[in-house]
Amino acid sequence: MASSSLPSISLPVNVFELNNILSLVLKLTITLILLANGAMAMAIPTTLDGPFKPVTIPLDESFRGNTIDLPDTDPRVQRTVEGFKPEQISVSLSSTHDSVWISWITGEFQIGNNLKPLDPKSVASVVRYGTRRSQLNRKATGRSLVYSQLYPFLGLQNYTSGIIHHVRLTGLKPDTLYHYQCGDPSILAMSGTYYFRTMPDSSSTSYPSRIAIVGDVGLTYNTTSTVSHMISNRPDLILLVGGVTYANLYLTNGTGSDCYSCSFANSPIHETYQPRWDYWGRYMQPVLSKVPILVVEGNHEYEEQAENRTFLAYTSRFAFPSKESGSLSKFYYSFNAGGIHFIMLGAYVSFDKSGDQYKWLEEDLANVDREVTPWLVATWHAPWYSTYKAHYRETECMRVAMEDLLYKYGVDVVFSGHVHAYERSNRVYNYTLDPCGPVHITVGDGGNREKMAVPHADEPGNCPEPSTTPDKILGGGKFCGFNFTSGPAAGKFCWDRQPDYSAFRESSFGHGILEVKNETHALWTWHRNQDFYEAAGDQIYIVRQPDLCPVQPEAYRLNKPKPQ
Repeated sequence: MASSSLPSISLPVNVFELNNILSLVLKLTITLILLANGAMAMAIPTTLDGPFKPVTIPLDESFRGNTIDLPDTDPRVQRTVEGFKPEQISVSLSSTHDSVWISWITGEFQIGNNLKPLDPKSVASVVRYGTRRSQLNRKATGRSLVYSQLYPFLGLQNYTSGIIHHVRLTGLKPDTLYHYQCGDPSILAMSGTYYFRTMPDSSSTSYPSRIAIVGDVGLTYNTTSTVSHMISNRPDLILLVGGVTYANLYLTNGTGSDCYSCSFANSPIHETYQPRWDYWGRYMQPVLSKVPILVVEGNHEYEEQAENRTFLAYTSRFAFPSKESGSLSKFYYSFNAGGIHFIMLGAYVSFDKSGDQYKWLEEDLANVDREVTPWLVATWHAPWYSTYKAHYRETECMRVAMEDLLYKYGVDVVFSGHVHAYERSNRVYNYTLDPCGPVHITVGDGGNREKMAVPHADEPGNCPEPSTTPDKILGGGKFCGFNFTSGPAAGKFCWDRQPDYSAFRESSFGHGILEVKNETHALWTWHRNQDFYEAAGDQIYIVRQPDLCPVQPEAYRLNKPKPQ
């Protein structure tokens, strides 16, 4: 029987080399453990970790941003089309995923005296679209209009717009890329080919990847930084919470100022320079022709003119899913984006409980199915919970009228602008920390010409006289901001330190990104313009607790307690 022997084994290293390898492995293991512990220490906080101790980031004096408006000579705001070819092209959502609006302008605006408005019927409103760029085999038609900004005073220049077109596309598939052209094919005035992606179907498991939230944008060089940073985050949807062009910082002759009331106190009416709207539409077209935008009105869109007409540019230039969401007004409406139900409220129209907006809101909230759209997000322009001196407690009447209703139906997050700074609250209801209250986030720092808000109302000497806080446009100047009746600020109109409900605040320009991950967790990131593109100035997971906070929590009371 033949003998067998085991094959010899040759070790690749000697004992000393083996010890070195083992030592290296041990060092790597320790390093990985330390890195893991560090990562845990630097983990993104959640609202479950709160309420947080208030934090104020000191003003960075070295960064004020370039808040000078883009001039009309900038190529990005100049007209680049001829004849009646479309420009200022944008996409807006309807109330559900299967429909969007395409808007554009044809023809040139006119400014001066003795103007002859263009005939809206002279150019058709047509969109050709499809899922293949080479086969735009579907067609939709819509409506068109022209608006004018007229002043009943000698020496002021009037304005009339180009022809504004709005076309609604229907029967769209969810989360699908569509290509489109818009214009009038009968006069060979069609646009190039653009594209957009529809929202996901509404369900508890489908959400847009990233939603950009921005406010008080204007059209400055700092605006361009905000937009550039926003584009780098590849949003699927943009929410503009008021403060669009800041055309009302100008006289009709094109003379502008950072402070209209300071420079033009003798003006017989608050003038505007309407071409700034056209400049803004041209500058934003590369973004908005592909990424849908939804807008809510702010005070800078008020724009009073002859016969006490207001908000005409705002209501004419944008398409709103008002009718689709059961609203009779372009100032308030709602829509779904995947498993999120958005409510866009009007702070500059009636919000009284007996008014149309309140009745619409009550019905809209009652019809929200949280099994289908677990997340409920509300937006309006002027914030309820802001601790800056600018616009401090300016919206008390709106808060008093509507806060109970939003709390009753479990609104998760509220986004506002108006105050030109960033602030994030703890969960709050009626000025009291409440685990079932929404998180209020102010992002009125998009880059406009009026510069940043810096002083806080809780700092010595900064608390405003209560009678000066109401806004004559918002709520008709009615006063609702009484002194606090209990708590650290009892008997006072302002706190003497950063309020407990204020979790984080900083004066800086930027934008935010909301990423809803599932039916309970959403990541909120605020990006500052002065940072690198991927850096976060503030970041937190907003966590819903439907078991703790049912749709109609027992804590809801018809007779709301006084502010504390």
